[in-house]
Amino acid sequence: MKVNTDGVLLGALMTLDRTDRNLLDVGTGTGTIALMAAQRLSDMPDAGTSFRIGAIDIDGPSAFEAAENFARSPWSSMLAADNLSLSAFSERMEVSCREMREKDGNAGDPSAFDLVFSNPPYFESELKSPDSRRREARHSESMSYREILHFSARWLSPCGRCSMILPSETETDLCRYARMCGLFPFRIVRIRTVPSKPPRRAVVEFSRTRCGEIAEELVTIQEQGRYTERYTDLMSPFYLKV
Repeated sequence: MKVNTDGVLLGALMTLDRTDRNLLDVGTGTGTIALMAAQRLSDMPDAGTSFRIGAIDIDGPSAFEAAENFARSPWSSMLAADNLSLSAFSERMEVSCREMREKDGNAGDPSAFDLVFSNPPYFESELKSPDSRRREARHSESMSYREILHFSARWLSPCGRCSMILPSETETDLCRYARMCGLFPFRIVRIRTVPSKPPRRAVVEFSRTRCGEIAEELVTIQEQGRYTERYTDLMSPFYLKV
């Protein structure tokens, strides 16, 4: 699978905190977003190497590729990839939770996540690719943002966050469904390719806390045939050339 612009934008824009310790990348693909998160966390003062980033993908070759990329990175001990659907991963978490409670009735949920992030499939009605791997990566029948929100509502830590990038036209439905799950938007970054066009993508971030004012930002990728200063600043830590 190829590295895509949406994934790179999410990796650069999503909110990270130096206190984040347990993170999950849902639908990791090549593992790019998880690697970007690891780089950003490792560059933070006092973040150290105590964080852990799990990455899951329903596509076996993608999970294998992500694992290989993780093994070759400077953060190999903090990253792990599994060939699992989100539903299977959630079931594993529930089993682990039950086992802990059987041993200690006062035990809380294991491995609550400080951040769940995803560049999920989003095509719901467009013509589908004949390639099964590309079809699963692009179409929401394999995993929808609704499933990610349900999982996050169950497994986020009290101060945890969920970050996703999706087409701008899904923003209203995404935020509405999140509220139904008990999650509330605290930051929205809308992304347009050039100033003359409306935003095509939005990075939307949720937490369990209803905030009074949502932080909103507009990022333009190119202007007058060149990358904007904002986009260059975002990408320069990750690309050799932007």
